[in-house]
Amino acid sequence: MHDRHAGTALDGYVYEAGIVGVIGLGYVGLPLAMACIRSGLRVIGIEIDERKLQLLKDGKSYIQDISDEELAAAVRSGQLSASSDYDQLAGTGSIVICVPTPLTEEHTPDVSFITNTCVQLRNVLQPGQLVVVESTTYPGTTRELVQPMLEQGGLRAGTHFYLAYSPERIDPGNHSHQLQDVPKIVSGTSPDCLTRVQALYGRIFRQVVPVSSTDIAEAAKLLENSFRLINISFINEFAKLCDELQLNIWEVIEAASTKPYGFMPFQPGPGIGGHCIPVDPLYLQWSARRSGTESRFIELSHHTNETMPRYIMNRIARLLGPDRTLSGASILLIGIAYKKNIADMRESSALTLIRLLQQAGADVSYYDPYVPSVRMGSSVIQSVELTDEVLSAADCTVIHTDHADLPIERIVEKAEVLYDARNATRGLTSRGKLERLGGGSRARMGSRQQISE
Repeated sequence: MHDRHAGTALDGYVYEAGIVGVIGLGYVGLPLAMACIRSGLRVIGIEIDERKLQLLKDGKSYIQDISDEELAAAVRSGQLSASSDYDQLAGTGSIVICVPTPLTEEHTPDVSFITNTCVQLRNVLQPGQLVVVESTTYPGTTRELVQPMLEQGGLRAGTHFYLAYSPERIDPGNHSHQLQDVPKIVSGTSPDCLTRVQALYGRIFRQVVPVSSTDIAEAAKLLENSFRLINISFINEFAKLCDELQLNIWEVIEAASTKPYGFMPFQPGPGIGGHCIPVDPLYLQWSARRSGTESRFIELSHHTNETMPRYIMNRIARLLGPDRTLSGASILLIGIAYKKNIADMRESSALTLIRLLQQAGADVSYYDPYVPSVRMGSSVIQSVELTDEVLSAADCTVIHTDHADLPIERIVEKAEVLYDARNATRGLTSRGKLERLGGGSRARMGSRQQISE
């Protein structure tokens, strides 16, 4: 292909350092865009979802951690503009790629969003611009996939434009660690590229952590989330053991946590959700298999996580007792988001649990103050009003997600049968049946009804 800028140097180009382009204004891109604006930068966002573009134009936030007021102010002032037109990026100094990286049905990396972005971007990429990939992906993606695709436009990374990778560290709903306060790992495909990305993120984040290569930065992100998958899956397995050994896992964890070194507490639950922890380790597993090896830890942890909804269903079936089956039973789920205090349903184990209960013949309803409705196949389920009558009428109530504003005491008082997958009812007693995941209660294990895996 014709090299339209062969032999020229990066230092000879002038770019607008105060304008950042962000491709993909979702859970990662929009919070990053707002962090850029807070640091004094202007942002041009690229988004292909017309619904999101209209909401942005109207100053309405679709990301829970960003208020309508802050977003509307950024739009009114011109600090934030959004379009589906990649030509708008021509005048920016930096371009950050924040597109999704899901899994295929075969649990292999789906990098189609990245490749489609590169096809669009290479035709408008200008000399002197910095391109940063933030999408989580397998080690080697920036070097082996992104760089060659962008260079098909005629510019060369490290010669005509800068290319870098910096893994996102977004934690929806976490108000203890603001985005700009979380240390930011950065890497470049050359020393000059690393210097350039350090300069950009040094304006936005309190601490920038440079590493030696884009492969290292990509692997670091996968290590972070593989660590969490393995440990959460292990504590879920431990919870199952505690159920059988008649031990209370929550007390076990509390006791072990008194050790000042060598132990980090993790909490059991109905399954791991979100886009990162259930997905990212499988990128690493795929990468390992591509190199002729594998991670047994990731494989076993993924399996444990996948089986948690069925395990919860089995416990519900036993809790109902010998005279009541799941078929025809009314089951009320409390909280269906993948974690507390957010509306995010991505990879939520509640979706699997609802589907399994419905397949077993149960009549399933839910209450979630953050999720007014959810689509299950071709049907849509609406959140019910959490009245005393609804709680009393359910054959079994299940606390799936322990949102902070749930009326836990009222739930315990009114529910005839209650299964608590989050230990939200700690310290409370019930007039009816109450079982907690890993609670180890002999009195509630009389029924032998099981639904096999």
